[in-house]
Amino acid sequence: MAPSMEPRIRRTAQNTQYTYNLPSRIHAVQTYPILSPQGATILIYGHENGVTIIWRGGRQFKPESFEDAAQGSRGKQNGKPSQDAVMIVDSDDEDDAGTGTFVDKPQFEDTLEDDAPYPEITQTLDLEFGTAVLNIATLPLSPCLPEDATWGGFDILKEKIVFAASCATREAFLITLPLVPPSPLSKARPDLQESLLAAKAGNGKWGETMTLLAGQEKPSDGLAMTLIRPKPADRSRSTERSRSASRVLPRVVVAAHSREASGTLRLWDVPLDDASQSGQQILPFQTEFLPKPLTSISFNPTHATQLLCNASPNAVRIYDYATASMPPDDLSEGPFPSQGSWLISLYPPFSRLSTSRKPILGAAWIAHGRAILVLLGDGQWGIWDIDGVSPQGPALLAKSGSGIRGDALTEFNVSGYVEGTSPLRNPVSQRAPVNNAEFVPLTPHSRRDALTIVGGPERLASVKGGITVTPLLASTTTTADESVTLWIGGAEHVFVIPGVLKFWDAQIRKGAGGGVNLFSGAQPTRMVRLSDLVVGLMGERCTGVNAIVRFSENGGMSETGGEGLPVDVVVCGENRLVILRESEAAPGTRIGGVIGRRKKLGGMRSNSAIVVHPRPEQPGSIAFNLSVGPRRKLSKSGLGGSFDQSVDAETLQLEPSPTPLVSRPKSGFLFAENLSAAADSEQRDDDEERDVEVEMLDIMEIDRELDVMDSGRGRGRKKVIFDS
Repeated sequence: MAPSMEPRIRRTAQNTQYTYNLPSRIHAVQTYPILSPQGATILIYGHENGVTIIWRGGRQFKPESFEDAAQGSRGKQNGKPSQDAVMIVDSDDEDDAGTGTFVDKPQFEDTLEDDAPYPEITQTLDLEFGTAVLNIATLPLSPCLPEDATWGGFDILKEKIVFAASCATREAFLITLPLVPPSPLSKARPDLQESLLAAKAGNGKWGETMTLLAGQEKPSDGLAMTLIRPKPADRSRSTERSRSASRVLPRVVVAAHSREASGTLRLWDVPLDDASQSGQQILPFQTEFLPKPLTSISFNPTHATQLLCNASPNAVRIYDYATASMPPDDLSEGPFPSQGSWLISLYPPFSRLSTSRKPILGAAWIAHGRAILVLLGDGQWGIWDIDGVSPQGPALLAKSGSGIRGDALTEFNVSGYVEGTSPLRNPVSQRAPVNNAEFVPLTPHSRRDALTIVGGPERLASVKGGITVTPLLASTTTTADESVTLWIGGAEHVFVIPGVLKFWDAQIRKGAGGGVNLFSGAQPTRMVRLSDLVVGLMGERCTGVNAIVRFSENGGMSETGGEGLPVDVVVCGENRLVILRESEAAPGTRIGGVIGRRKKLGGMRSNSAIVVHPRPEQPGSIAFNLSVGPRRKLSKSGLGGSFDQSVDAETLQLEPSPTPLVSRPKSGFLFAENLSAAADSEQRDDDEERDVEVEMLDIMEIDRELDVMDSGRGRGRKKVIFDS
């Protein structure tokens, strides 16, 4: 199931697209927030047979690694052992006790390839589940290097990939995997080639562990996960003493929603420790039955116990599993209560000419969990200020003002519409007008047309879309911001907000009369629309978008100023992945980019106009005789006036010595090279004298007009003729 190593590259005036053709249908794609130790970006996608992990970019394997894999060597690798050694203990018992342990020591190049045109795929790994994987969830962390991935003093994130996956057969798993990509020698082991089921997920051939999240009766429609350090309630000293050991272990809370009954939300508490064995089962510690199935869920990156639930189209609700809705029960077990509480419900506006609300395509935490960005079915977007991030308007959870209107609408702090979505709001105007004077029979076809004209949410029910928020690291001059990628309808409407906090501030100043133009202002304050994505997908429909933070070549974060967007957009098709890099300064990414980056001499400003360079060694002034008369000799009378001394006419021949043409630069007006030679060419002596007046009259046919006027003289009006 590994994708093709060589992508199909397409460069346009605005972006560069890398298309990867995959051998199976894609269901979900996620970007892991932590880089691998060799500097690669990790992509995880679910398909018809399991999960595939892709390491893209970073330092490549040494050529010796591929030679050892081709030879099938089991001996000690040559060269210096790598520090990224991974010991893999096979679960199958072998005849020889020494063959049960395989130590993978991948060897990477010391430096990155500077001349690489694009980040290459370093390695891929297939985890076979035997069924389709529909949803994938990763940790809500800021993108960082592996040495900076310590959370709460735990070092497991420096070595392991932690993600959750749900299958089409109702199972959900929490999976851990080494951050280091497996070497080619590890993938060429003979025991993996003997059986097709040897590398199935859960066997431990790749150092992975799988924890089954049991208790579901139907497949999950969505997943979310977060890191938590729970604190048990102070019921008794003995209870706290017995659970003191469990508090020091990092734990992961996984949430999943399904269509079981009228809608169900379940949460599992899974410990992360090296002693955990693959294959264990964990039951949910909370089960919440809902009046309607949810559309999506996501954990708050700052307040880890708050869960954002999209109950489209009714409302967006916040659930806190650590806050008990009832007084604590002594019979409940575990650090969390048996039932959580709903904090607030946020209601979207109603559809035009309808009593139903607009469908909620996507809802996500922004401003580090202090506000919510929502995208509606008709192209409207809005921001709900939860904790009072904006200086205008009270916080929705504050006591001074709830923000809820009398007609059950939650007021947006700022809102607007996505470009190009006006047909979703005005479908009647797009139809041809019907002549009421004509008789229209009531046929099934006309009845269907009448139903489509009626406004309502039914026309927006089939519109797809979503929102992805990618945290950005803080630089030395600015605070930590976030980039937002949203899409609606398909690949024609994919937008990126480079900095959501600056975008929010620009919207407030625009509403206050600041005169900020969103689509022509500075890049961090506007919504950028990505173009030509349909060609990259090669006819496939867009099923989702994601983003990858652009890391610099030296392993740090790339600067966002002047180099396009701070993220690379990942567009997911049915069988293709398109990674798009938008840039406004790199050569080849826009028209005139090469000219704009050329360094001018003397510190001159860049100019896009044509610059004509003078000929080298050109004299200060050159005189040309452009007289129409015979150009043989000059008469003495013509040399009078300003000349005081007599000049011999015989010495002033009008045949100057031919001057060799000096080669000029190729840039500029190339046709000007022949002008000087044409002006210097003289008429030969043996040529007959030209009568210029006759030639001009013949060309302009003036003599014929004069003859016609002479023949009509004396008739009617008096005509005046001018003799030449």
